[in-house]
Amino acid sequence: MDSINTLKEWIQQSQNIVFFGGAGVSTESGIPDFRSEDGLYRQHYDYPPETILSHTFFVKNPQVFYRFYREKMLVLHANPNPAHIALAKLEQQGKLKAVITQNIDGLHQKAGSQNVLELHGSIWRNHCVKCKAFYTAEQIAQMQLVPYCTCGGVIKPDVVLYEEALSSSVLQRSVQAIQTADMLIVGGTSLAVYPAAGLVDYFCGKHLVVINTSPLAMDKRAGLVIPQKIGQVLAQVV
Repeated sequence: MDSINTLKEWIQQSQNIVFFGGAGVSTESGIPDFRSEDGLYRQHYDYPPETILSHTFFVKNPQVFYRFYREKMLVLHANPNPAHIALAKLEQQGKLKAVITQNIDGLHQKAGSQNVLELHGSIWRNHCVKCKAFYTAEQIAQMQLVPYCTCGGVIKPDVVLYEEALSSSVLQRSVQAIQTADMLIVGGTSLAVYPAAGLVDYFCGKHLVVINTSPLAMDKRAGLVIPQKIGQVLAQVV
């Protein structure tokens, strides 16, 4: 039995599936990832992307931060790809209980997924650092280079920067989802960013599946490894 048929059979057998995904889920929607050969970390700027995307840099150099953020991360018109759509269908069927994502693009929600746990935040939520007033991503896109609130405070996107902690409530809900899952599908992630990557270690269910174009250390633990693009795979099984 080939890997696609095996995956299809395991999905049919499972009643509590959790999906854990990263940047590779959104590359098929035209959103660049960070660590691949053409990723953001391989491109050249005056500062390394890791530096630009730090809390300290945001505070000290908001102009440079927002130039990078608007050019590379504030992607408002991308559409869900077959991976997002397949996962939303699995949720509608009652099979998929949670999507845990490292992405900030909101494409899972755009595809129709309801229970999405965003480990690294979202471009679609923005708040003033002083008065906490809320601003939409569209408002940020229309403002000057550095967006300011009416109170005079700088507006910050609700994305988790380097030096910032992940939401404790999102982490707790993610751990609980993975611990209670009978099937965990890991896809489109290098599992290189902690503490998010460490969440998969909480899985103790029946079926662990890895769908990723490059090898992962977790492959040794997985019952099924499919070295293909996540959208191409999920479109065949849902």
